[in-house]
Amino acid sequence: MILSLIPVLDFTCIFLIYYIYLTIPIQQVTSQETSLAANCRRVYAHAHDYHINSISNNSDGETFISADDLRINLWNLEISNQSFNIVDVKPTNMEDLTEVITSAEFHPSHCNTLAYSSSKGSIRLVDLRQSALCDTHSKLFEQHEAPGSRSFFTEIIASISDIKFSMDGRHILSRDYMTLKLWDVNMDSGPVATFQVHEYLRPKLCDLYENDSIFDKFECCQSGDGLRVATGSYSNIFRVFNCGAGGSEVTTLEATRNPTRRQIQNPARPARSLGSLTRVVRRGAENTGIDANGNSYDLSTKLLHLAWHPSENLIACAAANSLYMYYA
Repeated sequence: MILSLIPVLDFTCIFLIYYIYLTIPIQQVTSQETSLAANCRRVYAHAHDYHINSISNNSDGETFISADDLRINLWNLEISNQSFNIVDVKPTNMEDLTEVITSAEFHPSHCNTLAYSSSKGSIRLVDLRQSALCDTHSKLFEQHEAPGSRSFFTEIIASISDIKFSMDGRHILSRDYMTLKLWDVNMDSGPVATFQVHEYLRPKLCDLYENDSIFDKFECCQSGDGLRVATGSYSNIFRVFNCGAGGSEVTTLEATRNPTRRQIQNPARPARSLGSLTRVVRRGAENTGIDANGNSYDLSTKLLHLAWHPSENLIACAAANSLYMYYA
């Protein structure tokens, strides 16, 4: 009798399993995108009295520099509680201060060489082998003013906001407010090329000063082959210049999901907060206008940060809270 019930029990179990499979939902595991998170390994603190404007790794793989308005410090990557002051432009009396450090970078292959720029539009090349404190420079790069061209805004727009060495270390690229300049490290008489970024804003320097736009700090970058340079401007656009022999090509792109779209001639006025409205009423300056080509521009949207891939023809640029990457 017991033996005869075994087939019946087996059939009942199979039926129950099949019923559960059809009626009870089974949770399925789905693959998810991997998220990257950065962990802080070391904190290099209490070495600067002012905001840090530059950090640059050395080609020796062991040290790096950090720069603020008045000093450049040299760090060892493995030692976070000690640094060495290698450049100090702070005068004894702060009333005698005439210029500040705006950017600094190590040479890409010579670990003893670095360059830093100033608010007076000059670039100094420093050799760390000369002395512990580099009070003097080995080379000075600056463009002399044309006679009779000086104005109230001359020194302001001459301030260099960023410098970059080329991959081979032969050239230095600098960005001031109006132009992008390419310097040959073996020729300190003047830049070998000058590129106009937004010359249409020159008649509006007074308005740019009133709304503080003239103090915006734009970065610059150069392609790995050294044939092209790029920098940002207003309306979230950036310009790519050909610096090869006999090249004058200029490409303008807008940091947007559709970079080829044409700019609207008469855009609607953007909404302003109460604070910005008060600022405009107080200073009487507008953030929008029309450039020399009839295209609208907006001073409230600016592309300050961008970088070129060291070997690929790839540019990454940041506009507002978005990161855009362009490949050609």
